[in-house]
Formats: sequence, C-alpha cells, structure tokens
Amino acid sequence: MIRFFDLVFSLSGLVLGFPVLLLLTVIGLFDTGSPIFRQERVGRNRSPFILVKFRTMKKDTASVASHLASAQAITPFGKFLRRTKLDELPQLWNVLKGEMSLVGPRPCLFNQEELIAEREQRGVLQARPGITGLAQVNDIDMSTPRLLAETDARMLAELSVFSYFRYILQTVTGKGAGDRVKDSQ
Repeated sequence: MIRFFDLVFSLSGLVLGFPVLLLLTVIGLFDTGSPIFRQERVGRNRSPFILVKFRTMKKDTASVASHLASAQAITPFGKFLRRTKLDELPQLWNVLKGEMSLVGPRPCLFNQEELIAEREQRGVLQARPGITGLAQVNDIDMSTPRLLAETDARMLAELSVFSYFRYILQTVTGKGAGDRVKDSQ
C-alpha cells in the first residue's frame, strides 16, 4: 500500500511541481553553475543508488555527510532551499524509480560505516531509504549513528498508513530542521 502512495505522490509531485523544479533549476544555475547534485548512497539491502537533490553547497565541497561539512560551504540560495526543504524535491525521481520511499530512513553514504553497521544490526537496511521519517521530524541526524539507527528501526516497526501521512505532513509543515552542518570549520 505504501509503495502505491509513493508512486502516486511522486508522479503527481513531479508533474504538478515541474514549473517549480524548472524555476529552481534555473536559479540554481546562477547560484552554483550546476544546480543538480548527484551522490551515491546506500539503498535497500546495501545496494548503491544515485540520489538526486538540488545543490545547496559550493561545487568543490567535499563529499561528506552534512554534519561534517562546513556551514560556509552552503550558498545563499542553498540556505533557502534547505530551510524550505525544496532541495529534496528531485528525490521524487528516486521515489518514482523505486530506489526510495517518501518515508523511510535517510540514505547514508558508504563511508558512514558506523551508521551502516548500526542499521544493519537492526534490520534497517532491508527497507527503502526515505526522504523523511521519524528521525527527521525529531531533528535526529547522522551525527548520532546509534540513536539514528534505533529511531529508524522503531519507525519501521511501527510504520502504518497513518504514520506515513503524519511524517509527510509534519515535514511539509516545517517540523524538523533537516541535516545539520558544522557552524565553522
């Protein structure tokens, strides 16, 4: 049932949101010269996939987890995208392709070995990663691998159609601050 909702909402979001996606892409061209960010992430059953987002950091920023990146790397337009969570819109493509779900554990990088081990131990990697979920709406990020994996496991164990919609609604209405970055390097 949740996959059905993922398909309907991602397709609808991409079609209806196309003008917004196009506008953000054009503005992003002026901001960084390369508005779409692609990065290999850990998917379901540890399968790699290419996550797509709007670029919020300078092009030469190191490919690390957000909590390890410097706040100075975020562009002015990137700050707006992160604050409004519009940087996540291109991930609807990942959802449509079946690589992600709207609700699930945030996909990590392959070099986040501690988080991968914690998630593997709790069966979290058997689920599709998601754009939002319990950890995101409660400001739990990848800087606390064990707490994040425990929260992800709890969310997956309790996931229902009701909680699926609740996490989406909480995200859309601004609950959760998104991925943190370091205040200074």
